[in-house]
Amino acid sequence: MSSCFKSSVSLISIFFFMILKAVSSATNPIYLYHICPNTTTYSRNSTYLTNLRTVLSSLSSPNAAYASRFDNATAGEENDNNRVYGVFLCRGDVSAEICRDCLAFAVNETLYRCPREKVAVIWYDECMLRYSNQSIVGQMRIRPAVFLTNKQNITENQVSRFNESLPALLIDVAVKAASSSRKFATEKANFTVFQTIYSLVQCTPDLTNQDCESCLRQAINWLPRCCDRSVGGRVIAPSCSFRYELYPFYNETIAEATMAPPLSTVAAPPLKLPSEEGKSKSSTVKVTAVAVPVSVCVLLLGAMCWLLAKRRNKLSAETEDLGITKKGIELILSFSSLIY
Repeated sequence: MSSCFKSSVSLISIFFFMILKAVSSATNPIYLYHICPNTTTYSRNSTYLTNLRTVLSSLSSPNAAYASRFDNATAGEENDNNRVYGVFLCRGDVSAEICRDCLAFAVNETLYRCPREKVAVIWYDECMLRYSNQSIVGQMRIRPAVFLTNKQNITENQVSRFNESLPALLIDVAVKAASSSRKFATEKANFTVFQTIYSLVQCTPDLTNQDCESCLRQAINWLPRCCDRSVGGRVIAPSCSFRYELYPFYNETIAEATMAPPLSTVAAPPLKLPSEEGKSKSSTVKVTAVAVPVSVCVLLLGAMCWLLAKRRNKLSAETEDLGITKKGIELILSFSSLIY
């Protein structure tokens, strides 16, 4: 009977996971900023627009490299001004499913926000989409950069210590990211007895180790201009970005798996099947023990899913009216400045 109970608990856990995953994946990505200068534009029904649609379709296709969180695509004749280059980068601690959903959303929104511009970059908390009429793969670009800061400040008596601890932490994690294949790393450090600084840095994986570290160091050098005395902030640029907070804002489990070296696969031991003796006697008990709690669970989870969806739609409408782009559970980040 205990094995039946364990089986039912396992099935219930799987149902919870599937429902929560479905609810979370339906949430739109968190918009941060976009840049599309009107210095170079294209017209409707132009060759550039055709190539751009080809690139965006390729980047958001089911065959795109969502698992690696980075991919690039090109369309058009070589040495032609209508040739389009595009890349996407997803945060290293998000799942492949979230990466895919963010990209699909970004592809649609970038054409709305940048309807005629040949060069564009749009950032979300979960991903970045960028395209241009010039080659961008393997090219380090630190500008234009956007500063986003947390509205709360460090207390006066902690400023000096914070200004020493934060740059040291960011430089350390930047070196770690630059030397990794994914060009992504997270790290945390104790600030006070009760406070921890959490950091995340990332480059596009097409950069060399040297270019990645150089990009991150330049971004970190903007700390005084970006995030002076702020308890949290970030610098986002086309080729790299960093963020820090006094609360855990990234998925540590996925982040650690992303940073870890690949493990060698080991074959699982053969499954030992139960003997036929006594199986028929216990089958009715097992079915009842599993089916009843699962049925109840499905009904409860269905109600929970409906309530969560209703609450999310209400929250989304409220935040749109207020111009808020952050989730309610997170501290609001305010736009600080833009560097070209």
